[in-house]
Amino acid sequence: MYAQVLHTHPSSKLPCPSPLLLVRPLTTPIFKHQFTPNSRTQLYFLHHHCQKLRKPLIRCAANSEGVGGSRNWEKWVPRDFLAADKIFRWISEATSSPIAQYISSPTTFLHSVDPRIKLAWLLVLVVLPARSHISVRFGLVIFLASLSMLMQPKQVWMDQLGRVTLLSGILFIMLGLGTDSAPSLVFSRTPPPSVLGLPNLPTSLDGYSYVVMKFGPLQLTRKGLSTASTSACLTFVIFQSASLCLTSTTPEQLAFALQWFIHPLKHLGLPVAEVILTLLLSLRFISLVFDEVRNVALGIVSRRINWQLLTTMETVDVFFTYIRRIFKNIFRHSEQISQAMIVRGFRGDCDSHKIFLSADTSSAMANIISLLCLFGLVGAATMSKYLLL
Repeated sequence: MYAQVLHTHPSSKLPCPSPLLLVRPLTTPIFKHQFTPNSRTQLYFLHHHCQKLRKPLIRCAANSEGVGGSRNWEKWVPRDFLAADKIFRWISEATSSPIAQYISSPTTFLHSVDPRIKLAWLLVLVVLPARSHISVRFGLVIFLASLSMLMQPKQVWMDQLGRVTLLSGILFIMLGLGTDSAPSLVFSRTPPPSVLGLPNLPTSLDGYSYVVMKFGPLQLTRKGLSTASTSACLTFVIFQSASLCLTSTTPEQLAFALQWFIHPLKHLGLPVAEVILTLLLSLRFISLVFDEVRNVALGIVSRRINWQLLTTMETVDVFFTYIRRIFKNIFRHSEQISQAMIVRGFRGDCDSHKIFLSADTSSAMANIISLLCLFGLVGAATMSKYLLL
């Protein structure tokens, strides 16, 4: 059998077969089901044994110098690639000033305005930029910027006003040059008036031009200017007006004002008490979040970690540890707040647990002046659509 396989497959390299597989036993099997190899089983065994010998062996090994090791790619990544030290210092400095927190001193004109009037101002300032002339939009921006400089401490308004102005400026440039900057590839299929035998349209005597300004391949059109001014002014107004309201109004006063506005909805089934309690806890919790973000970042900066000696994965691990520590501290504060509410008698029923809210700190003269300014602003924005074309 071995000679027959070599004759039919001369290029195959087969091991020397065992004589036990080639020689047919002459004795009678002792057991009834004893396996006796024949010619067919011998050929099957030799065929599969040859296939096992033909399979290549793959060996992977790393030498003592680390060539080909699993961490060889780390040396190609630059050290301090993420600039972790600058990021943590920026976080600690960005949250150093109070953001969306009540500032009790110095007491300004806004502190003596009724919180319900402040909420009315916020609603009007959100609606006006989209419904007024472009001059009124920029006037609102100048008005809020001047009011922030007069009513807030220097450290607060310089920090917040700079960031909001930068964000609004980037938004204005992107929308102004990207809304209608590229020329249209679709041409009108209407033939010109000369072909139809109609007189040409007279040119504008006022020097009207759809394109306001050109910057090489980019252009600023009237449509882009309108869209960019609306979005940028709306962004600036929302952020800065909310900052002015939160820095001059306590959370209890804001909750009282919102409760006064939505109290009629209680007859329609709205859980007013739960909404007000949720708002009050959220406003109280904002300052805790900023404090934790700043304190953990200051803790990392104060340890003076040599980021040049850390690999990229170790730096990423520090960032994940920072985020995990923030959430752990926040959850601990929330648990302490819930325990304090239980100790003070809260059992989950907002209607039975009374919350005393008031706005007694408002001044009548300040309220009258605020209402007059609010009505004047609404009237000016309405008339600007007809007077300023």
